[in-house]
Amino acid sequence: MRKIKSHNLAQLLMQLRFTPEGKRRAQLEAAERLFSLIGGDKQYPYDFVYFHITGFQWKGGTEQEIVSGNDLRDDLQIFITKLSGKLATPVSQAGERVYTVEDLAARFNVASKTINRWRSRGLLARKFIFADGTRRLGFLDSSVERFAREHPELVACAGQFRRLTDLQRQQVARQARGWAAKTSLSRHQIAGQIAEKLGIARETVRTILQRYEKSHPDKPVFRRPLGRIRPADAAELFRLYEQGVGIRPLMERFDRSRATVHRIINQRRAAALLARKIEYVHSDEFLQANAREQILGGPSALDRLEPQNKIEPFELVDGDGTPTATGRMGEGLPNGKYRDWGREPNLLPEYMQVLKMTPVLGRDREIELFRRYNYLKYLVSQERHQLRLSRVSAELLSRLEGYLDEAEEIRTLLVEANLRLVVSIAGRHTSDGPGFLELVSKGNFALIQAVEEFDYTKGFRFSRRASLDIAKEYAKVSGRSTELTPKRAASLANIQRDMRGTTDDVLAIERTRQDLAEVIRQELDEREQYVILHHFGLIGGPIRRKTKTLKQIGDELELTKERIRQIELSALQKLRQCLSREQFEMLTG
Repeated sequence: MRKIKSHNLAQLLMQLRFTPEGKRRAQLEAAERLFSLIGGDKQYPYDFVYFHITGFQWKGGTEQEIVSGNDLRDDLQIFITKLSGKLATPVSQAGERVYTVEDLAARFNVASKTINRWRSRGLLARKFIFADGTRRLGFLDSSVERFAREHPELVACAGQFRRLTDLQRQQVARQARGWAAKTSLSRHQIAGQIAEKLGIARETVRTILQRYEKSHPDKPVFRRPLGRIRPADAAELFRLYEQGVGIRPLMERFDRSRATVHRIINQRRAAALLARKIEYVHSDEFLQANAREQILGGPSALDRLEPQNKIEPFELVDGDGTPTATGRMGEGLPNGKYRDWGREPNLLPEYMQVLKMTPVLGRDREIELFRRYNYLKYLVSQERHQLRLSRVSAELLSRLEGYLDEAEEIRTLLVEANLRLVVSIAGRHTSDGPGFLELVSKGNFALIQAVEEFDYTKGFRFSRRASLDIAKEYAKVSGRSTELTPKRAASLANIQRDMRGTTDDVLAIERTRQDLAEVIRQELDEREQYVILHHFGLIGGPIRRKTKTLKQIGDELELTKERIRQIELSALQKLRQCLSREQFEMLTG
């Protein structure tokens, strides 16, 4: 028997263990009267329930529990059954007739399973001590009559039920064996044919055949024995389902009912979801009471994203949104080898063609997408523990899969919106050895990882974080040394020691700036030092007090802005290998 859903009602049941027996009997009868008053489509506060059962006002907390009528009826049935189990009395003391399940089935000419289904529809049962000394469920005559008045259609249908004789059951088995030998129909189809011919329910035929095969194992009706499906068959069924095979073809191929096929599919889906590794960037706003409404309320961020069907000529931007290059797809890349890709699509893989259609995300939209992306994965990680493989909730499973599907769509959008960044950086590294398309592939992998790990709560632009990760990946490809020299270790120790202070301490910031400058002088050549020191404001005062644009630095060195950017990127790759992520963000942030 399942547990009571209402926490307060479950607590009340525990408290009644210490109530005198006479009062408990009165409360048991009060609970049965309350059950007859509950409407399934209404809602009830717990103090209403408590008063009707105990006769006292509830003195609980300030937050009032509201219970739906259907849930309350289910809980009251369990409440009554468990409470009566503690108060079980002999049938002779009931004061009215008490039916067993078998007695009631005989009265209404139905099967015992039907009586159990009626219990879920509101037929109340108590536990009694019967003449043989056993404690079993019993049905008071008054409860039965009340159920018959409330559900006349069920009783009327029950009157039309006809119980099959042993001869008729044997006839069902013979006909099924004949159909199975002469045709290629499935068990499910044969049961339907026999049910239609004899004018009985398909489920009745299925139950008769199942019992017959269990009692006559040496005389199987079907070629494939009935029972739990083999793991290999279940895996094959699920594989075919994922390939788009419909439910009915699966029923026919594996000789299983629709319910069984759905159960196998849902169990496999749930197992895959439970085994899936789900990581997300946590934010305190996920814990707020109205987080779901604030983050997921209203139309999806994807629905409100206006597609830009044409982005030619395109514009590349750096981490702070400053335009760095414009032109047609492929212009500005080494040797002009990939110029004018629009007229030679065979030179590009499919994902390069996506660049022409992907939208450019603004800062606010980018933050919104990252927030929604991580919150969806947070919800799945928090709610998937409710899945039970023994009885999978299709509603819960579909909701969690829907969260993951939307998260995947958002990730795809974020990746596609930054593919130009990969192309821009890869285009400046073709002289390092690997071919351009290989570099793009590696850069895309780094981009995807950056989407997974990006912490939008820190206020940085994603393009900056992605640029660093892509540059780091290209540094691995180019084989630059990452060895920690004694001088580098000493400088890093100074940086780490100085960074222990608060960022509000100007003197600590200044000391850290000087240590960073020292690392730059040790690791970079003269031109790289000049670009980094001036672009990130490490000259003339605290960090970033006096910065210069790439164009200004280019004018001073008599180089183009694009060449200065290449020098800067090369320098950042070197620094990324000898600074921690926090130190590097302090430099570039």
